[in-house]
Amino acid sequence: MRTVITRMREDLSVIVARDPSIRTRAEALLHPALPALWTHRVAHVLFTRGHRHSARLLAYLARACTGGIEIHPGARLGRRVFIDHGAAVVIGETAEVGDDVTIFHQVTLGAVGWWKDGRREPGARRHPVVGDRVVLGTNAIVLGPVTVGHDALIGAGALVLGDVPPKARVMAPAAEIVSRPSAADREDADQLLRALATSGCW
Repeated sequence: MRTVITRMREDLSVIVARDPSIRTRAEALLHPALPALWTHRVAHVLFTRGHRHSARLLAYLARACTGGIEIHPGARLGRRVFIDHGAAVVIGETAEVGDDVTIFHQVTLGAVGWWKDGRREPGARRHPVVGDRVVLGTNAIVLGPVTVGHDALIGAGALVLGDVPPKARVMAPAAEIVSRPSAADREDADQLLRALATSGCW
């Protein structure tokens, strides 16, 4: 029981430390990710003891009340995992998440797909292993039995299909800024098109 209370206090302290909008542990009790993490701990124990239906029911209820945080009861989560915002986070059955990991919304730690996973050996890992102190940015997608090393940073929108070394940075291409043409430029283009059309070149 003492261990459970210690873990719960850690979870509340992590929310206060990593979410600037939360000031106190009392306020942290209302953080949307907290029910998902606490429910997962219970569901994981049930799952490992063979109570698969009860565990999946708990996971389903947690997803329904947390804005779509879906953590399979078979997944292993370390200590002080922080899920910011939480909406649409998916963590698959054989995924392993280390200590002090930060997960932003819309992150997927998933499998490649049934068409490939169905050919793996029974009991083989299908989901990622995420090391300690990893940051997974918004909409990061990590698929398959890959390993993300300790202290790595997976940037927002990145798609990871292979192993990531410790302390590495994986970034998606940044958006390109395209300037809109001015009214004068658009008028010049229109005049050119009209001239070409009347010249018989087209």
